[in-house]
Amino acid sequence: MSMPLAHFPSSPVFRPEDFITPVLKAIPPSGIRRFFDLVSSTKGVISLGVGEPDFVTPWHIREACVYSLEKGFTMYTSNWGLPELRQEICRYTEDRYGVRYSPQDEVLVTIGASEAVDLALRSVLGPGDEVLIPEPSYVSYKPCVLMAGGQPVSIRTTMDNGFKLKPEQLERAITSRSKVLMLCYPNNPTGATMNREELEEVSRVVERHNLLVISDEIYSELTYNGGHTCFSSLPGMRERTILINGFSKSFAMTGWRIGYVMGNTALIGAMTKIHQYTILCAPVMGQMAAVEALRRGAAEREKMVNQYNQRRRLVLARLREMGLSCFEPKGAFYVFPSIEVTGMASEEFAEKLLHEELVAVVPGSAFGEAGEGHIRLSYASSVSQLTEALNRMERFVDRHRQ
Repeated sequence: MSMPLAHFPSSPVFRPEDFITPVLKAIPPSGIRRFFDLVSSTKGVISLGVGEPDFVTPWHIREACVYSLEKGFTMYTSNWGLPELRQEICRYTEDRYGVRYSPQDEVLVTIGASEAVDLALRSVLGPGDEVLIPEPSYVSYKPCVLMAGGQPVSIRTTMDNGFKLKPEQLERAITSRSKVLMLCYPNNPTGATMNREELEEVSRVVERHNLLVISDEIYSELTYNGGHTCFSSLPGMRERTILINGFSKSFAMTGWRIGYVMGNTALIGAMTKIHQYTILCAPVMGQMAAVEALRRGAAEREKMVNQYNQRRRLVLARLREMGLSCFEPKGAFYVFPSIEVTGMASEEFAEKLLHEELVAVVPGSAFGEAGEGHIRLSYASSVSQLTEALNRMERFVDRHRQ
């Protein structure tokens, strides 16, 4: 005889959110992405929030992709990436920055620099390992550390010291659990750079405390008033540095999603193991385009850098004219002015500016607590758009000045 249905225990209620890991639940959505969503739903907005070149990828680079399709290059590549691309990356890095890597086992082609950051952190972090992050910092660093099981430790930099990491600050932040130093110079969001002597001072602390360095140098080609120093080119730093770079910023190839990571054979091998199980390889058409960019893209890259520099000077001068104190950025394509004269928090400033004057910027708080009291503007827009946006911002600041 069957048991009456009423006697069976009731099934537990299925709640999809209960299956999400606590770590992921605790990570807030990107502060940048929320403002992008607001922009997309508002007509007439001039956006200075997107960290993306306004230039189209040069035609000869696009043509290389078209040619690869016409010739039927639509297959998988090696997990490591096309051999000719790895060779060009190594040649470029040695020519530009004086540090040599093997194309066979010391370079991995990734889905943008963002995948490289994720692979690097997942390859080296164990539960509770600390990653030292100078702030303000790129929005993905802290979440990626947490998702890899590590613990982010913020090191506050300020406009007074040029948003540079000082060796004494690093020394104070180090504990017995410190394992990785995350560097990003030229910096997003501040545009700060560090010269060779300043980086050497940091490197001595790194060596003394046996730290690994993940150096995100995606903005390395976008420097003004001085060249870029590759961290792994410093004495003793090659073997303890994971060098990350890509094509998005320097060659206007954001949507192509081609990046790369270079380093010691053991470290790159570990990253490749994750990459081969989760991604397999970067798209072959984008890799073919990247080969062309490295071989014949220098002239267009320099033209873009020169135009960014002109825009940088325009934006910096206008911000100072309207009474917003602003550190002079020496790299990337961002300015990070103080909004202290308005008395507003950065998120309030950004929201009101968007609603009142239809100009989108990113609140400094999106880049960590050290970014509060600032906003990030990208000058990767045309001069006409920048001028109009700055006119609107000036009206806004005049109305709200305290």
